[in-house]
Amino acid sequence: MSSRFSAEQMRQYLRMYLVIGSVNCREEPVRVVKEALAGGATLVQFREKGPGALTGAPMLELALQIQVACRLAGVPFIVNDDIDLALTIGADGVHIGQDDALASVVRYQIGDRILGVSAHTVEEAKIATRQGADYLGIGPIYPTISKDDAHAVQGTGIIQEMRKQGIELPMVGIGGITPERVSDVITTGADGVAVISAITQATNVRKTVELINRKVNQASMGV
Repeated sequence: MSSRFSAEQMRQYLRMYLVIGSVNCREEPVRVVKEALAGGATLVQFREKGPGALTGAPMLELALQIQVACRLAGVPFIVNDDIDLALTIGADGVHIGQDDALASVVRYQIGDRILGVSAHTVEEAKIATRQGADYLGIGPIYPTISKDDAHAVQGTGIIQEMRKQGIELPMVGIGGITPERVSDVITTGADGVAVISAITQATNVRKTVELINRKVNQASMGV
């Protein structure tokens, strides 16, 4: 089984991909999401993890508020790791890491919703492709402070290597990506960038998202 979204649709959704949780935000999370959507965010992932993260009813309420904002903007909303939450609220999909459930099992559980899988090696990418992933999250490309469980820094070379090895699935680079680094990530083969702190800690969220979008478009066109 695969999702109801085509590979080309996924490539468009990955272009400016916001990953957000309450612990990462400089301002109130729903406000950050609305500003990011106004600036052109193309996909939003709810990742409520780390010290001080919400649980229970407050987490559910925040997820629902962000989902409503995404639906009003016509942008997919996915949940990190928490399949029960994703199914409970009817999210558009889930993203899982290598230490979470098998992609094939999650694909069965979520049906034709979006399935993203983190991959750090060519072999992991091939397995995720076989098991029904719609896209791959590759990273951390650069050092990051947003994830306390992050793997070793990969650099953009891992994206290039995956493309050389025939991995055709849509890919998003993640980890320490700033507007200045967007071009390198795209030109080595990623379809977009997933960003946490460069947006959630920005003094002007909307302008930062607009800038990243511009950089993605320019790099995609070879400008």
